Amino acid sequence: MAPIIHCVRHAQGLHNLCTENHVIHDPLLTDLGHEQCRKLRENFPRHAEIDLVTASPLRRTLYTALESFGPVFETKPDLKVIALPDIQETSDVACDTGSDPSALKDEFKSHVDLDLVQDGWNNKVYFFRERQSGRYVPTNHALKERARAARRWLKARPEKEIVMVTHGGFLHYFTEDWEDSSTGWTNTEYRTYTFSEETHTEDLEGYELDGDNASIEETLDSRQRRGKSGPMASREEQKLLYKKGTQGWDDQGLQMSTADREAAKVPEGKEINGVRV
Repeated sequence: MAPIIHCVRHAQGLHNLCTENHVIHDPLLTDLGHEQCRKLRENFPRHAEIDLVTASPLRRTLYTALESFGPVFETKPDLKVIALPDIQETSDVACDTGSDPSALKDEFKSHVDLDLVQDGWNNKVYFFRERQSGRYVPTNHALKERARAARRWLKARPEKEIVMVTHGGFLHYFTEDWEDSSTGWTNTEYRTYTFSEETHTEDLEGYELDGDNASIEETLDSRQRRGKSGPMASREEQKLLYKKGTQGWDDQGLQMSTADREAAKVPEGKEINGVRV
């Protein structure tokens, strides 16, 4: 049976304080961020049921995972956070670009499993004019591909209940829920998902896939926890919401790479509800 996934946005990082801090490479958590982790640790009700904790290899997500889910590691001392490069944040600005594997190994030592974090995982360079891109570049196509790869990886895991700590922007691609794309997730917010019983073989843009999309659905309890009534929007509705959401992000310069921003001359702004504008 496919596992239950608890998706978590990281705690407040230094880059969340102001636009000027977006130049900080792979920033750490703020004092408030550590406090948010403490509160999540106290309030999360299912530490005892968690079999696996995975996180984006950026420092703010790794520390959020370690601090917020300490009870999991205390009861399962052999368990480590598995760092998963595919769930790193979407943009190529400095604050969303991770550290080299050697630096992460020195900093996190035996607490994090970094076997999947190879050289090049933090290379997000996109050549605008040549349209040259790699796995982690900030384009809709690449983001959809690695979000789907992450879902497939998690769906194939033997664990029954998994925590995944990642980023606000990437979570829209991972969950394929674009209902609230203009507001986003708050720091340390968690939502709970199960894998759909339906097999989808095309993405939200209608492109055919090389197999199962590994679609997920937010549970009713999770939606009620955040003030929503009824189930997630249907897949057909999500196709319309996706088009509207990504277009809105493009219009505001949210999903552009550094090269795209320079080419389009989109001025930088500030963060609103966890989304940089």
